[in-house]
Amino acid sequence: MNNLVENIIPVGAIPSSDEIHFTVWGPFLHDCKVHLYEPQETVIPMEKNKRGYWNSVFKITEHHQKITYKYLINEKEEYPDPASRYQPFGVHERSEVIQFDNTQNPQDYSLRPKLEDYVIYELHVGTFTPQGTFEAIIPRIAKLKDLGVNSIEIMPVAQFPGKRNWGYDGVYPFAVQNSYGGPWGLRKLVNHCHQMGIAVILDVVYNHLGPEGNYLSKFGPYFTSKYKTPWGEAINYDDAFCDEVRNYFIYNALYWFTEFDIDALRLDAIHAIYDESAYLFLEELADKVKEYDLKTNQTHFLIVESDRNDPRFIYPKAEGGYSLHAQWCDDFHHALHAYITGEKNGYYADFGSLAQLAKAYQQGYVMDGCYSSYRKRKHGRKPQKANRGQLIVFSQNHDQVGNRFRGERLSILVSFEELKIIAALTLFSGFIPLLFMGEEYGEKNPFCYFVDHGDPALLQAVREGRKREFQAFYGDQDGYDPTIEETFKKSIIQWELHQKDKHALLWSVYKECLTLRKKLKILQPLSNISPKVYFNEKEKIFSFLFENEEEKIIGLTNFDCVERTFVVDQRLEPLEKMLDLAEEKWSGLGSLSPSRLIGENLSVGVNPKNFVLYYNHKDLA
Repeated sequence: MNNLVENIIPVGAIPSSDEIHFTVWGPFLHDCKVHLYEPQETVIPMEKNKRGYWNSVFKITEHHQKITYKYLINEKEEYPDPASRYQPFGVHERSEVIQFDNTQNPQDYSLRPKLEDYVIYELHVGTFTPQGTFEAIIPRIAKLKDLGVNSIEIMPVAQFPGKRNWGYDGVYPFAVQNSYGGPWGLRKLVNHCHQMGIAVILDVVYNHLGPEGNYLSKFGPYFTSKYKTPWGEAINYDDAFCDEVRNYFIYNALYWFTEFDIDALRLDAIHAIYDESAYLFLEELADKVKEYDLKTNQTHFLIVESDRNDPRFIYPKAEGGYSLHAQWCDDFHHALHAYITGEKNGYYADFGSLAQLAKAYQQGYVMDGCYSSYRKRKHGRKPQKANRGQLIVFSQNHDQVGNRFRGERLSILVSFEELKIIAALTLFSGFIPLLFMGEEYGEKNPFCYFVDHGDPALLQAVREGRKREFQAFYGDQDGYDPTIEETFKKSIIQWELHQKDKHALLWSVYKECLTLRKKLKILQPLSNISPKVYFNEKEKIFSFLFENEEEKIIGLTNFDCVERTFVVDQRLEPLEKMLDLAEEKWSGLGSLSPSRLIGENLSVGVNPKNFVLYYNHKDLA
């Protein structure tokens, strides 16, 4: 990799045909050695270079023999490798060298979906199956593909304390969680997905490390006291000695591409990556990924989560941006969720009207420089140069479900008819859609926040911290205890439900919507068409119109509990009804809406709590 990307130094234990190269950054250490535990116990001296990297080489006498080690620093303390590839015994114990067999098949990158074609399915490895492993996911991939999914997004897998965690307490960014099946299991899953034409997105955390087993500061200034994050000290991206910290995380990103053939990274909470340098870490990361792709003739994507509503992160450099590829669009979720549920607490205080849903449909952002009552200030920036194929929208995700005190899904909060409407509005929005595991069949189990720290004081701090965090939402009400195993077990999805009763019917609604979305090109982000929208707050009706020279689509939504009439005040060529969720096959009571629209000044009746889609192509007129 160091030959492909200029000035990026590989770190960790890196095997070649007959030796292992050990590299660790420790600019202020006066001594550093490799303490090998296996295959035979020995101590190997290391040499320090001008940039503060310690290096040594260990000759392999038998290929694929087990090699475990720690670093002995300053002749008195031992710690696992900060760039460990595997922690078989947990976060505090020795690291293991990984020597992969060549088990990955050569892949044709042209067969993988492009970013604007993604239909994303977010999952948590530990709760997606009862086994909680990578390999247990594999049998379900074909079913997801049949549903219409073409990319899966895996929540963070960097080694964390214990056996259960969301993944955002990882402390070894290079080491794949041992309880999930380690690096070999992840490789098998990615390889299988690619054989099925499914892209793989990996969620990575570059804004903080977890509190237990985090030994990076023992080696060097990986953190800075200039800033504070919600999770403690900030990672050092702009303070003294930050160049090698940046190297560490940029190399980590490239590592997932080279060793696991990951297609895209989702960068968690970049608003907590504090960096005031002229050349932002995120910009440098995007540049290095582009450099890597050009030299390997591959394509990889960087998807960001940001609370800033600043589209410049995804603008190209020529437009004053940083050339990241796509962004989660929380405002779309907030607008839809607040209107459907009526919730107004916490950040939902800025949402709750059809006007805001209309704005989200048109441009993704609702907070685009306007006043935020939740923040008590103006927030965001207009996304004037953002393409619809750069915004990822959802009605649920791990944050918006799991960061509820009780982890309730929409299937608990709203009716079955409303779940169908939510599916249609999200999948027909013209943005990149994301589904959160289980939403496609109305999973009833909660998705809770959970941890498995070994320190009792830390567990108590987590309990108290969660309660403080959700004071604005739930006051003094009690939620699930995130520190006990029962909370984790409650969060395991019931996959078998997707074949039963109304769960199977909702699955069919999602499949039909995704089939139509793929068939009707105007609904795909590549068309980059911002729809015209109409709404009536009093009557609780909402409609959208996507239109170009060849295609026209009209979506009508009645959120009310009584029949409503839509007036279409333009002349229409024949539009055929493509979907009506009030029909009996979708568990409706029978449709009130006509099968075809033609003429002008039409009045169209729509059932209570219903969505109807009409479509016209010039060749069908």
